[in-house]
Amino acid sequence: MSEKPSDDQPSASEIPDDVWEQFTRDTERDIRSSAPKEPSARARMVTERLREQDARGELPPGWRTGPAMGVPPARAKPRAWGKEMNGRAARRRKLWAVLGVAVAVAVALVALKPSLLPGDPFGTGESQAASPLPAESTAPTAAPGASAPETPTLDRPFAGSPALRWADGESGIVLPEAKAVGAVSADRVEEALKLTKKLLVGANLDPKTVRGARPTAALSVLDPKQPELLDDLDTGLRSPSEKHDPVTLFSRFDPDEVRPAGDVIKTRGRMTFKKGTQGGVAVRADYTFVYPVVRADGPTEVTRTIVRRVIDVELADPRRYEVTPGRLLLMNYDQEIGNSSCFVNDGYLHPEFSSSRSAGPDPSGPATDPYDRSRELEHGDGGDCGTVTRT
Repeated sequence: MSEKPSDDQPSASEIPDDVWEQFTRDTERDIRSSAPKEPSARARMVTERLREQDARGELPPGWRTGPAMGVPPARAKPRAWGKEMNGRAARRRKLWAVLGVAVAVAVALVALKPSLLPGDPFGTGESQAASPLPAESTAPTAAPGASAPETPTLDRPFAGSPALRWADGESGIVLPEAKAVGAVSADRVEEALKLTKKLLVGANLDPKTVRGARPTAALSVLDPKQPELLDDLDTGLRSPSEKHDPVTLFSRFDPDEVRPAGDVIKTRGRMTFKKGTQGGVAVRADYTFVYPVVRADGPTEVTRTIVRRVIDVELADPRRYEVTPGRLLLMNYDQEIGNSSCFVNDGYLHPEFSSSRSAGPDPSGPATDPYDRSRELEHGDGGDCGTVTRT
């Protein structure tokens, strides 16, 4: 219950304005001066340091932290919150300890094998395996750039070779888009392209062919109504000689001499087509194949033979010419072989190894880069034997 003011006390309305304003200002000043102040960051730091020294008994007698020093005591944290933070700090320390071990292991692995890092930060060249070249759609204008001088091994048979970035096997034979050529429909063009690929695969990539067997799949694509051609090829496979040597069309190695170093043959090239001379479509295929091999008698030294082939075939019109439907006419074929012994015409390719020298005559022809696909193949008499600048 409120108390009624006495008659001898002045009311608020009877107090002069200037006196009331002075009273208000004094009151606000007193309130501000008496309010508790938040300690500064430095004060809190000093208080905390002194409290820790006090807990350790390092302060002189009579020294204590708190209001006696003119510094308000730090506000106490709720105990449950403090435990939670301590738990988080402990987990954080454990996490960093585990991460520290993991980082150490990772650094050791990278030191042993830099290729584990993405890209090629140390310039090892091994990242090239993860960045294959796009398919060759036009004739290159220059030879591939120099590669790191690495020695090929069974694990990395294409080390130090531009073929490291080439496609594997059949995936390197990319057919162009089939389009009609004159009166020849796009379907007929596509048939010719697929038959040409089958010929290339059967002659150069079929494992049986490469190991010296008869290239049956490749022969099945050729038109039997080219009797002279097939007779020459059969003669070469049966009784090879300088005049009839099957390696001019087929990539074959003597299984008693060498064996493939792995299952991959690198392939790069392109295929084009145009109107043919036999009422059909003519296809030109220009491809290079790289074969890594080792000796059959056990040593693991790896060497490579590089074979470039250019063939011209035609899918003729059976309504106008005496040909077999679905078979190719082989109009022309040429080849360039790098790293194979010269003047050996036994129906096989004979790679040379750096640890041994061929017993044949010394090369007398020009030095050639077998990876240079910008060059046109030179048509010689076959009597020269040159050297290769790299394998």
